[in-house]
Amino acid sequence: MKYGLTIFLILLLLTGTSQENSESEKKSKPISRTFGSTRIINSHSTECIEKKTLDFRISHRFGDINGGAFTLFGIDNAADIRFAFEYGVSDDLLIGLGRSKGQGPINSLVDGFFKYRILHQTKDNKVPISLAILGTTAFTYMKKSTDSTSVTSFPSLSHRFSYASQIIITRKFGDKVALAILPSYTHRNYVHFLDQNGLFSIGSAVSIKIAKKIAIIGEYYYNFDSPDLRTDFRSAIALGIEFITYGHDFHINFTNSRGFGETQFIPNTKSNINTGEFRLGFTITRNFML
Repeated sequence: MKYGLTIFLILLLLTGTSQENSESEKKSKPISRTFGSTRIINSHSTECIEKKTLDFRISHRFGDINGGAFTLFGIDNAADIRFAFEYGVSDDLLIGLGRSKGQGPINSLVDGFFKYRILHQTKDNKVPISLAILGTTAFTYMKKSTDSTSVTSFPSLSHRFSYASQIIITRKFGDKVALAILPSYTHRNYVHFLDQNGLFSIGSAVSIKIAKKIAIIGEYYYNFDSPDLRTDFRSAIALGIEFITYGHDFHINFTNSRGFGETQFIPNTKSNINTGEFRLGFTITRNFML
């Protein structure tokens, strides 16, 4: 009887220890989905897709809403369209390749990027934030202008390239709210003489869940540019609603930016949201396990 009681107490202790370890491991696990997708609206989030997963992504921007009923509030006019494939090299490394119409004078764009997640916020807050780095480049293959003063004259092949790098910092608060800070640097190899090649900016974003699979999302970018240059440029602003389902995501947004990608919407947004120069857009994705 004595030995039976001893064995019982040992088994009880081991069971309790096992449960404590299990609970500790559970608390230390990374949180799921700070934001609902690899993108917020214009910006990347710290989210990646699973290893060996291929994501097909279609994004569309219509014309200015101030066109009124004659253009069905911009739906008749496509501002930009982007098709892209993104691949999860690992659970923390994402690469992608896309093609878009382009914004302003620069058209026919091919872009590529990599994103690597360095930190992943944990449930017990031992790691309080998620952090990723992003590097992206864009190349235009449009026909060059014969006007040597034009930004589309492209004196050399290198003038067709632009680049952006970004640190993405996100934190999830509870189950409903997530915030992001996005320090950024954009460089365009060839610009107008009243513009600047390099541009520092900082973005911010928020996601607020209003239902289990629905969230309101918003973004804002502030550019630290020279006050003597780029007098007609605006901060990129966007507001949208995101629907998250298994295997694909869908979101609808309104934004004053016309183009896609950091090398486009950060330095090239000129639309004044106060005069109705903003537009409807949407993004839809589909994942395929390879």
